[in-house]
Amino acid sequence: MPIVTSKEMFRKAYEGGYAIGAFNVNNMEIIQGITEAAKEENAPLILQVSSGARKYANHTYLMKLIEAACIETDLPICVHLDHGDTFELCKSCIDGGFSSVMIDGSHHSFEDNIKLTKQVVAYAHAHGVVVEGELGRLAGIEDAVNVSAEDASYTDPDQVVEFVERTGVDSLAIAIGTSHGAYKFKPGTKPQLRFDILEKVGAKLPGFPIVLHGASSVIPAYVEMINNNGGKMPDAIGIPEDMLRQSARMSVCKINIDSDLRLAMTGTIRKYFTDHPDHFDPRQYLKPARENIKALVKHKLVNVLGCNGKA
Repeated sequence: MPIVTSKEMFRKAYEGGYAIGAFNVNNMEIIQGITEAAKEENAPLILQVSSGARKYANHTYLMKLIEAACIETDLPICVHLDHGDTFELCKSCIDGGFSSVMIDGSHHSFEDNIKLTKQVVAYAHAHGVVVEGELGRLAGIEDAVNVSAEDASYTDPDQVVEFVERTGVDSLAIAIGTSHGAYKFKPGTKPQLRFDILEKVGAKLPGFPIVLHGASSVIPAYVEMINNNGGKMPDAIGIPEDMLRQSARMSVCKINIDSDLRLAMTGTIRKYFTDHPDHFDPRQYLKPARENIKALVKHKLVNVLGCNGKA
């Protein structure tokens, strides 16, 4: 199956009360683990590429790996630019075969965000590509995204209709309490998502797909695996998975997952070298890392996103 846009995926997800998983990819093993899981669960899929991933792995290599995944799985796969911050970056990805791009103008004023997003939408739509915009700012650090807690802001529901109508975006990322990176909430705190904001946004934009960034759950088993094998990660609490499932039952059609993948891979590799300090064959330590990514993704598809069997 060829690479597809997320338009039909989101329509079905909204009507079905589930969400599509958008998983960040950086190398072959991560792509294999994600797509093998999706194939076994017969789930639609979004593979996200950040600007950092493009610099690390090279655009052409990543695209060829994703094309191979399409052949191997025969699944509908959307290729999406995560957190594009300039028109030039979005244009490069569109010209390079991406079927979806995000233009993140949330660090600009409302008017400048609209201006930049509208420019990207015009070029993308002319090339059959869909666009995700963003209103509100998530705290946290992920690749080139670095927003302090002081600079973070919730999405204003009173702005969403004007933003969508003036820009023509196909989906909208909003800020309701999620955050980028593994360090989301301190132990002893009670994570909360602003479902009141999500409900208001959904009422103002009926049928319109909403996106959640910073939605990794920071699975304790992988944090412990890292800390038990030479790591020094502080205790952290991620987004409770029942809250993500509730979001998917509302208007959220796309949930981004990155940190959980990194933790699964890093934790597995650390444990492998603790158990086998004299080994040096990359195939030996990347194979179990790939298997743990696959297991993690299957868990997300079935128990969090609810998109298994929906391809």
